[in-house]
Amino acid sequence: MKRTEIINALQLAGEGQLINVRGWVRSRRGNKNVSFIALNDGSTIKNIQIVVDLAVFPEEQLKPVTTGSCISATGHLVASQGSGQAVEIQLTELEVYGTADPEQYPLQKKGLSMEYLRTIAHLRPRTNTFGAVFRIRHNMAMAIHQYFHEHGFFYFHTPIITASDCEGAGQMFQVTTKNLYNLKKDDEGKIDYSDDFFGKQTSLTVSGQLEGELAAMALGKIYTFGPTFRAENSNTPRHLAEFWMIEPEVAFIQKDELMDLEEDFIKYCVRWALEKCQDDLQFLNQFVDKGLIARLESVVNTDFVRLTYTEGIEILQEAVKNGKKFEFPCSWGEDLASEHERYLVEEHFGKPVIMSDYPKDIKAFYMKINEDDKTVQGTDVLFPQIGEIIGGSVREESLDKLNAEIERRDIPMKDMWWYLDTRRFGAAPHAGFGLGFERLLLFVTGMQNIRDVIPFPRTPKTAEF
Repeated sequence: MKRTEIINALQLAGEGQLINVRGWVRSRRGNKNVSFIALNDGSTIKNIQIVVDLAVFPEEQLKPVTTGSCISATGHLVASQGSGQAVEIQLTELEVYGTADPEQYPLQKKGLSMEYLRTIAHLRPRTNTFGAVFRIRHNMAMAIHQYFHEHGFFYFHTPIITASDCEGAGQMFQVTTKNLYNLKKDDEGKIDYSDDFFGKQTSLTVSGQLEGELAAMALGKIYTFGPTFRAENSNTPRHLAEFWMIEPEVAFIQKDELMDLEEDFIKYCVRWALEKCQDDLQFLNQFVDKGLIARLESVVNTDFVRLTYTEGIEILQEAVKNGKKFEFPCSWGEDLASEHERYLVEEHFGKPVIMSDYPKDIKAFYMKINEDDKTVQGTDVLFPQIGEIIGGSVREESLDKLNAEIERRDIPMKDMWWYLDTRRFGAAPHAGFGLGFERLLLFVTGMQNIRDVIPFPRTPKTAEF
């Protein structure tokens, strides 16, 4: 018999029709006459209740049906006699696909900590919380592709293996086929990569932006959406070594238009979640973050504040004068800490902020320098709970100015001649931004740790599963 997904079964009128559902047992309870099985197949956070008449299915036959076991249940869908569900299935046929030993199955207990669940990441999608998170993750990916498709962007695939360091930070994972126990070196004692697979030193990408800029110089509007890697030894709840990035690049737009794009894009994604993930958001709002839905609605329904870095520093310094205590100092020329960003968003303005015109020395070499020669046209979106969620900028299109900044910072460019060619042949004004997908998911789900919005987190000393 053809299987009916539980999300669809729960929408049917209980008129006694015969249906088949398959999934994993969340719980089984009952008395000497009847047993109730709560079954979930991942299609929805909601379980379907299967009513088992013990006069037809003796207890001995139900012994393998324990929490975590996988079954196929066929029966008549009827209006539920009890509260909590509109319909239920009266069992007529049962098949056990896979058992789960109650003594060993680790999801038996209630109230398991997030830290513990990370140690069994291969099983945690079966919990209500992570089922909700990963369904929302799927929906956010769909929202991103749909937004850019509707707005005329082209999905552009940039390389994962690269010889360039977009951010200039040097915190990259090296890719090599060399024998690490017998490295070939040159006369100066440096590693000779001539016999490596690519014939040069290569790494996993930290960003697709530079290649994305090339594409924007031909296709006009592009976006990338793929995995990126940072070998940053950080153990904070906001950092991963492997994560996903969304990076649009657009030709012929200025700073104000870029900020419009950032705001419109992120509102679209949040609105998508509110419209298409209602059941999962309601669960997370009840059990993870009781202010979640209200916060999501406030983002959709408010205009973002726009202010310069200099104005932001003045507000923060005024707050300190009035008794506000920050762990880190805030002075002009210093990068803002998350606590500073969250103060502006959550306490001072009470709404998201797009901050622009940062000091050039704390931003990347490719950002367009303002006429004051001190600040650049960076445009970062700051969100409640998160801090910076988007980092963007107008890119410097002048070859002379870009070369001058590269020389000032002493950035090695021997493998990036192709990037400079975009300024040499038909340069155009352009801008773009980067959004860490997991940062967006932290906001949309209300989860507190970035390791809990990606199926298998990669962090320092952790590469399990």
